[in-house]
Amino acid sequence: MKTQLLTAALAVAAALAAPLSAQAHASFETPEVAAGKTAKIVLRVPHGCDGQATLTVAIELPEGLYAAKPMPKADWTLATETGAYATPYDNHGKVMTEGVRKITWTGELPDAWYDEFAFRAAVGPELAPGTELVVPVTQTCANGQVAWTEVAVPGQPEPRYPAPRLTVTAAPAEAGHDHAAMAPAAPAAHDHAAPAHDHGAAPAKP
Repeated sequence: MKTQLLTAALAVAAALAAPLSAQAHASFETPEVAAGKTAKIVLRVPHGCDGQATLTVAIELPEGLYAAKPMPKADWTLATETGAYATPYDNHGKVMTEGVRKITWTGELPDAWYDEFAFRAAVGPELAPGTELVVPVTQTCANGQVAWTEVAVPGQPEPRYPAPRLTVTAAPAEAGHDHAAMAPAAPAAHDHAAPAHDHGAAPAKP
């Protein structure tokens, strides 16, 4: 009986520990982004480095995310690094050949606290649904760092420090706009020719 109770207790403990382990990873609040759309991407940082406070959080943006703009945080300094894109992007009629490729927040996040770090970025319209964007993240502490850069391999055990990922979805269908109907109406045509008169019939003489 004691053995059965111990086994049951261990099973319950394992079940409870599983979601906690998953939550301990750096991850995105919303792990999906739509192709051709701009998304607000929020990184969740659940802990520091082996009990140490986090001093910097750095996010490296992969190809497929462009025109990125980070959100500032109170009491944190913000820095960005720019670089060339492998393929130019059309951003509202402007061709972008380079942009923000790395975002770094510097401050202090105690190990016992949780925080979020946000930025906006456009998602490449050429990306097929199901494409996974791997986004390396590095937490730096006073005496070390946690590099969330490992890539999961199907069929293999989950890495200890998996890189956060974004899965691309199809762009939502939008109602089309009839620009012809929205365009100003052309002025009505006027016939400037003099009205025709029947000059064949002469006025009757008295």
